[in-house]
Order: sequence, then structure tokens, then C-alpha cells
Amino acid sequence: MALLEVKGITKVFAQKKNSAHIVLENMSFSVERGQYVSLLGPSGCGKTTLLTLMGGFIAPDAGEIILADQKVEDPGPDRGFVFQNYALFPWMTVKDNILYALRVKKVSSAEQNERLQELLDISQLHGSENKYPVQLSGGMQQRVAMVRALASRPEILLLDEPLGAVDFQMRELLQEELAALVEGAKTTVVMVTHDVGESVYLSDRVIVMSAHKGRIIQDVHIDLDRPRNRQSAGFKAYVSDLTELVRQAFREKTVAAEPPPDSNENKNQFSFVDAYNRMFSQYTNNVTNGRIAK
Repeated sequence: MALLEVKGITKVFAQKKNSAHIVLENMSFSVERGQYVSLLGPSGCGKTTLLTLMGGFIAPDAGEIILADQKVEDPGPDRGFVFQNYALFPWMTVKDNILYALRVKKVSSAEQNERLQELLDISQLHGSENKYPVQLSGGMQQRVAMVRALASRPEILLLDEPLGAVDFQMRELLQEELAALVEGAKTTVVMVTHDVGESVYLSDRVIVMSAHKGRIIQDVHIDLDRPRNRQSAGFKAYVSDLTELVRQAFREKTVAAEPPPDSNENKNQFSFVDAYNRMFSQYTNNVTNGRIAK
């Protein structure tokens, strides 16, 4: 039986001045344990909405999501979620960020330390555990966010464009690091991405979504050895085929994009991200004005 089952999911956003926007309609697919699955498609096709539904942050209007035989209704430790901006707590060290979920669960100190060493090994962050996020490169912050999500041994890792904030020069290097980290953790992944090459490099499957009600245009299985060779004929063929499928998805973009971030529904749905961004802004302003003790 599949680890994750998306069954007939429909999500509709109400809009004040226009008719209701159907983001996803009767969408279904499954993910096997240990698979790395990417959701690929144009902006507004519902990729992030679907990932947020899997995370339990919002509820579908119809259908259900089943993870390890349990219906997803709220956020839970069985799902690790990594946001595009990493959402690290800037006032905490790398160690404290990584152990945050374990401390909330009141895991013993001995178990916390054992898990910390495992995660530092996987992420190659030994020597940085007492640093703060502001002292780390973007790539290191990304690794901290990943292993923090893995700390409680979730059933599945949900990644919302985890390399979207990284400059182009670093992106391929970090894709290699991400692939190694996921392989070392032996976890199941669903990732949202706009990058065709990234989806081929990292994924076992790529689900290409249309902007028209989140229709699945094609579910592509990537049959390439790991580590992937970007210069191989097979890799380039997958990139070419998926690029054409994404073009098809754009041609089918006959509906409006998802509601803007400041719409009433999104204000409620993504309150965690909004709260984090406010705290981060306040913290950085205090640092700039010398109000944080060294």
C-alpha cells in the first residue's frame, strides 16, 4: 500500500469581485514509501496549495489525504515541512533549531544528543552547531532547515521550492547536497519546483500539473541511475520532454492564478509564515539597532 494517498482533492478559493476560483478539482495520485516526487507546473496551478493541504495547514473542500493509513486533518510530526525561506528561528543556534521539535515533544536529553549527532553527520554541519542562522551561508541555512524537518523522523518530507531563494550559481551544487541528504536520511519526499532540470536531477517521479484546476497532465517516472549525470543523453531527453509538457501546461492556463498573498483567505491559511516573517523582521531590526545582547 502507498505511504501517501491523495484522493479526489478539490480546493476552491472564494474571491470578492470574481467568481470562485477552483484551484484543484478531483485530484488523485499516490506516493510510495521512499519515493522522491516533484510537483511541476506554471504559477497558479495549485502546487503549493496541494503541498499545504498535505501539511494539514488548510483543509480540502472535497476529498481526503491519507498518510500511513491516517487521514490528514491538522499539521503533525509525521510530516516535515521546509519553506522556501527556510523559516529558521534567528534567535536560536543551529543546534537549538534542529532540536526544537524534539524538545517540544519532551524527548530525553540523551536521545536529543544522539539524534543531533546523526543529523550533523548527514548535513555535514559539525562545527557550526553553536552558530546562529545569520552567521551561515544560504546553503548551510538550507541544510539546517532540512535536518530540522527530519529531526522527529517524519513519515514524509514536504519541500516548497527549497532552493528557490538560492542564486543560480549555487543551485546545482545545492541540488547535489540535497540529493545526498535525502538519500542519507532514507526519507520520502514531495517537492514543489518550477525548475525542470531540478525535478529530473532529484526525483523518481515528476507530476506535471496544468493551471486548469490542477489537472495532472502526465506522471513521469525518471528511470536514471544515481547520482544523475546532467550531461547524459537520458537526462537531456527527460528535460526536453518535461519542458514540452510544461509548455502544454502554460497553454492550458485558462483560469486566474491563485489568490494573491494579501487576500483574506491566505491571511488565515499561512499565518505561521506571516508570524515568522514578522518575528524575523523585528529581530533583524533589533540587531541593526544594537538592541540584541552579544
